[in-house]
Amino acid sequence: MADTKTVLFTGGAGWIGLKTIPHLLERGYKVRIFDNMFRGDRDTVAKLVEGGDVELVDQDVRYGGAVHAAMKGCDYVFHYAAVSINKSQADPYESMDINMIGEHNVFAAAADHQVKRLVFASSASVYGPPQQLPMFEDDRLDPQTPYCISKRAGEDLLKFYQRRAGLSWVALRFFNVYGPGQKTTAYYTSVINHFVNRLKNGEPPVIDGRGEQSMDFIHVEDVARAGVLALESAVDNVAVNVGTGVDTTIARLAEILIDAVGVDVEPQFNPRDVLVDRRAASTKLAKETIGFDASIDVVKGMTDLVRENLS
Repeated sequence: MADTKTVLFTGGAGWIGLKTIPHLLERGYKVRIFDNMFRGDRDTVAKLVEGGDVELVDQDVRYGGAVHAAMKGCDYVFHYAAVSINKSQADPYESMDINMIGEHNVFAAAADHQVKRLVFASSASVYGPPQQLPMFEDDRLDPQTPYCISKRAGEDLLKFYQRRAGLSWVALRFFNVYGPGQKTTAYYTSVINHFVNRLKNGEPPVIDGRGEQSMDFIHVEDVARAGVLALESAVDNVAVNVGTGVDTTIARLAEILIDAVGVDVEPQFNPRDVLVDRRAASTKLAKETIGFDASIDVVKGMTDLVRENLS
């Protein structure tokens, strides 16, 4: 590694960014957070800045000049700034503006400044409805919302700047990220919170259909570790899944949370037609390329999360 190791981290004041930055600091990197702070955690960022190896650029990725100026002197880039999937459906214009224009501004500046590696927060949502389980990186991509479309476009833009300017990149297709400090806006996060709130009141969780819908829950600390591994991996120019490879059904999630809260109830099922969507990542390529393997299984992760919230 070079003596100078400065990382520009767009969206670094967000939940996943603030979980990743301590790992970077432990490994000797300096971090320049680039964030418009609309949803950023100002208190946590201020504490990091006080430590001396983190600085904040309070700016927006839609402004190419600001991105270019902030990139000066940086050796590496994390591009995690984005509008969420739910928000993108409510306001497609803003989603395209921030996600796609922002992606292009960051990738073009990274190519111009010849950074050594760019890590991009992509998403498992680029696959759309899965054709098979587990989901492999070379499966057909069929993104369904502006957010998902922008993530696929981001991967394509990275390939363009790789061909044009030799940009070295790794795209991480995050599956269903959860953990301490998680936002309540994601569908699966709201399901967790809904179940736990009912259980705390001694009420059974209510599940639509038979609870066969499933997700691949990946702990935010594993996601943070994957980002650092991607930054330092010998293999580049690849999109990899970041998941556990386990599809946890909603019915199984309810069981895990009931055990974690420690109440004697049975889930209630609301009989109605539900679109059964299942997700599970193939983890083979992530192991082979960036050396990533999830370390926190869903039972331990969910149990720790619930007990932390109950304490």
